[in-house]
Amino acid sequence: MASLTPSQASLKWTHSPEEVLELTKEAIAKDRKIQDRIAALSPADCSFDSVLVVLADAEAHIDAIVEPLSFYQNVSASKELRDASNSAEVLVRDYGVESSMRLDVFQAKLAAEENIRKSGKKLSPEEQRLVDKMILDGKRAGLALPEKEREELTKLKKEMSQAQLEFSKNFNEENSTISFTLEELEGVPADVISGYTKRSEGDKELYVVTMKTPDIIPLFKNAINPDTRRRAYGAYDKRLEVNEPILTRILDLRRKIVALLGYPTWADYATEVKMAKNAQTVIDFLADLEQKLRPVGAQNRAVLLALKEEEHKTRGLPFDGEFFYWDYMYYERVLIERTLKLDEQKVKEHFPVSVVVPAIMEIYQNLLGVRFVEIKGETWHPDVQQFAVWEDGGKDESGFIGYCYLDLFPREGKYSHAAVWPLLQGYTSADGKRSYPLAAMVANLAKPTPTTPALMPHKDVVTFFHEMGHVFHGLLSRTRFSRFHGTSVARDFVEAPSQMLENWCYEPVVLERMSSHYETKKPLPREMIDSLGKSRYVNVGLFYLRQLFFGKYDIKVHTDKEPTDYTTLWNEMREAITGIKYGPRAAGQASFGHIASGYDAGYYGYLYSLVFAADMYATIFKQDPLDPKLGAKYREAILRPGGSRDELESLEEFLGRPPNSEAFIRELFGESASANL
Repeated sequence: MASLTPSQASLKWTHSPEEVLELTKEAIAKDRKIQDRIAALSPADCSFDSVLVVLADAEAHIDAIVEPLSFYQNVSASKELRDASNSAEVLVRDYGVESSMRLDVFQAKLAAEENIRKSGKKLSPEEQRLVDKMILDGKRAGLALPEKEREELTKLKKEMSQAQLEFSKNFNEENSTISFTLEELEGVPADVISGYTKRSEGDKELYVVTMKTPDIIPLFKNAINPDTRRRAYGAYDKRLEVNEPILTRILDLRRKIVALLGYPTWADYATEVKMAKNAQTVIDFLADLEQKLRPVGAQNRAVLLALKEEEHKTRGLPFDGEFFYWDYMYYERVLIERTLKLDEQKVKEHFPVSVVVPAIMEIYQNLLGVRFVEIKGETWHPDVQQFAVWEDGGKDESGFIGYCYLDLFPREGKYSHAAVWPLLQGYTSADGKRSYPLAAMVANLAKPTPTTPALMPHKDVVTFFHEMGHVFHGLLSRTRFSRFHGTSVARDFVEAPSQMLENWCYEPVVLERMSSHYETKKPLPREMIDSLGKSRYVNVGLFYLRQLFFGKYDIKVHTDKEPTDYTTLWNEMREAITGIKYGPRAAGQASFGHIASGYDAGYYGYLYSLVFAADMYATIFKQDPLDPKLGAKYREAILRPGGSRDELESLEEFLGRPPNSEAFIRELFGESASANL
């Protein structure tokens, strides 16, 4: 296996800032020439092959060049390279707007569609889907509008694209901190504190806490002093207020764009190409879920508030009868430790990064019949691991599947959460040559401290397992056209496969396999495993009410016809929906990254897709989550088709019936709940 040579070279990662811009401009110029050639065809010469296939291949070629170059802004240690990458993406997005507004190219597509219909040419289902999607693209771009409106639309789209990039850049460059004395950090684990930078202020020694997850979350969960948590949350809530006017501008531009396009609201426009199909379906789904969750959330809050009252009394602290968000993670931990005897710090000791990452990869490889082979080569940072991925048991180069990169640790200027970028899509070009996919997973796992190796809280184990699900969706899809490859599915389905795979992180057989105490090398004890399984549903009402708030805020701002004070709306809605207080008014929506980066009017999708995830797991995998036969079925029915067919069709093939919400309701509210559907 190790001696096999991949059928496709990996990517270059040593570009200069100048090269990034130069290569981007060249790719755009080349693509524009192809579009000019299409536009120059006579209607009689417009066919499936001469128009739609050429455009599909051109899209794949330009994406293969510009996507990796745009990726630098999320991961490069060089600010100059990040800035150049951001500027390159501005060029790409502006060209995307210009390209989408070419009436001459759209007319060639329409002529091709008409000629296909007249000729009676038999297209495959994926080819027909390409025709349908390309025609819909033109209608959604406003190409049926008069010239004056089209020009205005182009201008508005470019403005919005620039604003979204600015929002994202601020997100990646965010570097605010807050400092505390050692006394104020009482309760925060020593290994976390040892990772904080120190500074002096007069005769005081202060510990500097960043807003990055490995720094701030352990403080929220463990700092005994409620004022420390309050101050930390205040800083966290305000960390991206620079984005507040940018988001307001984005929402204003979206209203103007849909007014020109003739859609009732941006949410109706955004959901047209999703499983939900329209805004009202989403509104009804969220309202129904809120009604089910409210009593559960109120019950959760009452339990946590009683814990707060008890602790304040014990410590001689004043008790105001209120429950704040900076109380939530702290008392949830207390509750779990007390009722389930589950100490997160003790659990974390069983999950060294050096053990968990290869163990999770091995689980996926065995389940899905593939092998990862680490290779040396260019990457964007020394921390990055690069793998060639092969069919398990493949005897020659034909078993090559693609490449995977893992960039797992935080650093300055790097994307601060966990996500997967499908940098190259798989597809088959018109000449029959196969192009192979490449996926990059970016995470921010805790680094080693002076006293311990790098350890993962169980929550990070779940996140890693989830994101690897996206990696495999990108690697194991096999479509003719790149636009349907892998995770290029409806946005309200894209999370379902990875959400389903999170279940593995609570299965005893899996937890035993991927845990090993960093000192004793023993796996998680069975009582800890049982407690972890139960902890999954602790405060499930409050957890999902918070998710529901994000979804409802997102839909609200994208269905309102007039602008409003979005900060006031944010603060009022989150308290009303979650039942938790958040303290001083802050522009928290400015850190709601999804709303400006592709999940606009789409955050509901995280909850919507959970219905499908729960159904897939309960129906197929629950019986034996490590069975390669079930993995092969999943690979064939869900991963392989990507977006080349309707998502419901993939689900029905996998489940043997249409999906339903029974497993989801049962999971959230108990066995008796599905009887009340």
